[in-house]
Amino acid sequence: MEPLAERLRPKTLDEYIGQCHLVGEGAVLRKMIEAKRIPSFILWGPPGVGKTTLAQIIAHQLETPFYTLSAVTSGVKDVRDVIQRAQNNRFFQTASPILFIDEIHRFSKSQQDSLLGAVEKGIVTLIGATTENPSFEVIRPLLSRCQLYVLKSLERDDLMQLLERAVTQDIELRKRNIILEETGALLRYSGGDARKLLNILELVVGADDGEQVVITDARVVERLQQNPLAYDKDGEMHYDIISAFIKSIRGSDPDAALYWMARMIEGGEDPKFIARRLVISAAEDVGLANPNALLLANAAFDTVMKIGWPEGRIPLAECAVYLATSPKSNSAYLGIDAALAEVRKSGNQPVPLHLRNAPTSLMKDLGYSDGYLYPHDYPGHFTPQQYLPDALRQLRLWHPQHSPSEEKMYQWMRTCWGERFE
Repeated sequence: MEPLAERLRPKTLDEYIGQCHLVGEGAVLRKMIEAKRIPSFILWGPPGVGKTTLAQIIAHQLETPFYTLSAVTSGVKDVRDVIQRAQNNRFFQTASPILFIDEIHRFSKSQQDSLLGAVEKGIVTLIGATTENPSFEVIRPLLSRCQLYVLKSLERDDLMQLLERAVTQDIELRKRNIILEETGALLRYSGGDARKLLNILELVVGADDGEQVVITDARVVERLQQNPLAYDKDGEMHYDIISAFIKSIRGSDPDAALYWMARMIEGGEDPKFIARRLVISAAEDVGLANPNALLLANAAFDTVMKIGWPEGRIPLAECAVYLATSPKSNSAYLGIDAALAEVRKSGNQPVPLHLRNAPTSLMKDLGYSDGYLYPHDYPGHFTPQQYLPDALRQLRLWHPQHSPSEEKMYQWMRTCWGERFE
């Protein structure tokens, strides 16, 4: 018999639980599905949140051939074979066949390259699923041809809805008198993963021979016989521990940073994942308070890629301690977010004429680059002039935070711009 998770796999969008921001009434992906016109896209999210299910629902609703490949077991030849079959099965005026690739982040560059032509020509509509950040794992040419949709861990209400559906609608479970007396342990161990939740429920119910099954937290813990502190690199604990790791660095606690790193290493975490998080932390949390932090984080990343485990733990630990003990500033992080918010609010403001490039005589006649002051021609390599659009000339986005390093930058800005940086 099929596992419970497979028996309860939704067949329609109305049965689909969670991801309302994508498939709820009026949401972007639902509109495209209902219009039967979808682009190639990548679904990024943690395990068990419905990536594969959503792809299958789309294929069913569009009534188009559905091909699936696993990045773990498929090679370039498999990709080309599927593309050839899809091309042969494509009929005039019909939607492109869907090619679903699970764990697309595990595809090599050559495997991803083999998809480009078929995606660009519309031979297939690609739907990729990944638990890893596509910016790091998917080649840029392929990523640029796909939309990216982020799926979230299921919320408590979503999981409760799934539990109720399981005990009342599943062909096997509804034969039993299942009482959900306590659900805290079920929800905690599932970690927002629908598949894991249903697997745990099936395990607990299957271990009881009585006609009535009362689900309690104690019974769930007893049946699982698992340490609640165990590291699950595919589940909620993966995200909890990396969160604790980053917050320990941000909070300047090197001991805690090393502890959480050790938990990840012992749990079999991918060293690239740890190294990437260190690079992000160096830029986001240490920032301009110690610009060398980003250099060290990048060096640690490169070193780990060269030497691997187990020696790779040493440069990662060195970097974690360095970041944790460094002064902190998020002024650059706040500055770029403020700039993005301003761009979205004020739109495409024109570039002042004196800042424009003038490669042709016509552009020079139109005033392009006219009046631009070359800073290196002036004492201190600075002279005041307007760099922002006219409508935003007084805009301030970067606000220094007075660590020793940024204090020096701040004082130089005051020397250059005077009252603007008061």
